[in-house]
Amino acid sequence: MEFTLFFLRIFFVDILYASPILGFLLLVIALVGYLIGRLEGWSAFDALYHAFVNATTVGYGDFRPSRKGSKALAILLAIIGLIFTGMIVAP
Repeated sequence: MEFTLFFLRIFFVDILYASPILGFLLLVIALVGYLIGRLEGWSAFDALYHAFVNATTVGYGDFRPSRKGSKALAILLAIIGLIFTGMIVAP
């Protein structure tokens, strides 16, 4: 139990130090998702939903881009999501 508490303390301190970068990546994910939604004609909520499903690599498939520009942005979104997830898992 002592090791678990030590790990959690170090983990949350690391997350705190990385929070400006993580916050920036979250903002980029939201903005790119919104842009994809605008290009595809989705509502803001659906665009944000797609962005975070894509960024976390869950990929339900209920929303998917059909235009070339949107597909390119979706690839960028997935890469940013992998960086975000890697930063959380890495500490």
